[in-house]
Amino acid sequence: MALAARVPAPESAAAEHFDVVIVGAGISGVGGAYHLKQQCPGTSFVVLETKDTFGGTWVTHKYPGIRSDSDLYTFGYRFKPWTGAPIATAAEILTYMGEVIEDNALDQHIRYGHKIEAASWSGEDALWTLSVRRADTGETFQITTNFLWMCQGYYNHDKGYTPEWPGMASYKGQIIHPQTWPRDLDYKGKNVLVIGSGATAATLVPAIAGDCAHVTLLQRSPTYFIPAQNINELADMLRALEVDETWIHEITRRKVLHDQAEFTRRAMEESEAVTQELLAGVRAFLDEDTVVRHFTPRYRPWRQRIAFVPDGDLFQGVASGKASVVTDEIESFTEKGVRLKSGQAIEADIIVTATGFNLNVLGDIAFTIDDKPLEFSNTVTYRGMMFTGVPNLVWVFGYFRASWTLRADMVGDFVCRLLNHMKAKGASRVEVRLRPEDKDMPLLPFIDEENFNPGYLLRGMHLLPKRGDKPEWQHTQDYWRERKELPAIDLDDPAFVYG
Repeated sequence: MALAARVPAPESAAAEHFDVVIVGAGISGVGGAYHLKQQCPGTSFVVLETKDTFGGTWVTHKYPGIRSDSDLYTFGYRFKPWTGAPIATAAEILTYMGEVIEDNALDQHIRYGHKIEAASWSGEDALWTLSVRRADTGETFQITTNFLWMCQGYYNHDKGYTPEWPGMASYKGQIIHPQTWPRDLDYKGKNVLVIGSGATAATLVPAIAGDCAHVTLLQRSPTYFIPAQNINELADMLRALEVDETWIHEITRRKVLHDQAEFTRRAMEESEAVTQELLAGVRAFLDEDTVVRHFTPRYRPWRQRIAFVPDGDLFQGVASGKASVVTDEIESFTEKGVRLKSGQAIEADIIVTATGFNLNVLGDIAFTIDDKPLEFSNTVTYRGMMFTGVPNLVWVFGYFRASWTLRADMVGDFVCRLLNHMKAKGASRVEVRLRPEDKDMPLLPFIDEENFNPGYLLRGMHLLPKRGDKPEWQHTQDYWRERKELPAIDLDDPAFVYG
């Protein structure tokens, strides 16, 4: 793994300048740095990362068992073959990212412990001026850049989302959020209650079940899972045939994407059949009563993300008696645990609130455009990447139903193509604007909640830009459509205004 060496900022008080500043050294930022180096040679750039190392979410989360819920043949970069099991641990993903950094000499471009506190655009100078604070010295200094590439993700890394339940102050045990899991937390031999029903809860419960006296998963409503072996038979067969790993990565990636496209289509058009197939996977481990009561969701597949459960480990834990599932709502906390609306009481030494995260747009940076505070929610998004009234800025916002990195790679291509196009035109700024034919277009929430409705998005929708009713003015969340549309974007379309 590449070392997270700190690249020192200059001692001079004068603002340092870069052609491009990438915000964040997570999966998107490291990929962005690679694409810039490959596709825009000679472009000066720096990656500014708040943490003291790369990795983003894979560094933030330290709870037991943390793993991907997407296969690494698509969550991995298209340019870096993945050679392990499809579902990977955080440590394996960090090793993979470290190899990308080391193999491509990206470490010289990354500055760790550098937090951007403010970003100001000057139309007169066609420049962003960033106010940056160093974690080690507390020093604040300025960096200027022509172009901002926002790769910071979309949630608050400092604090996860925990609802305010009545009586929480009376509880005598420990309340833990997975996002801030204490390194020294001792749960061996203790009764643990995990509140939540998503991928985090499904990962955490089997990881700790063997060491706890008992672990209970409390969910307000069931969710869908895909239990299967953590192998890819096609990749293993190709390796047995001694096919080159680059070929294996590309062939397997295409097969996975083909299968996902078909699954997504069927989830929309054949919802009941897909529901029964998903439930059949759970029935292979659990009795019918448990499946009906605790693992039969009330919504159609794909309205929320579906987590892969390697080898059905969550269900094996329930079947063995080491874990149990309760589907109910919390009425209040008590001194010893929680009391549910059904009247049932659950006692626990430790309560883990795997209840999601807080949406964070543009990294909690104070943005101004020509001295006016940016009201991000008043902008309209161009394909979920650019925003009306915000010049020289692109944000990476990935997919909900497909791997995040698929879009990070495609946005990387788009940014590099846009930068090269601007250079060829002699343009110092680019902005997206609604065209005359878009004048009467209805403006809608960023995501259609009938299509996709996880809690973190619904809680934070008021923070996000608007979308239109045309594909170019929305984030369609459709990789299989965008893989053809994004490379074909006409950069001289009237939606792009250069100066």
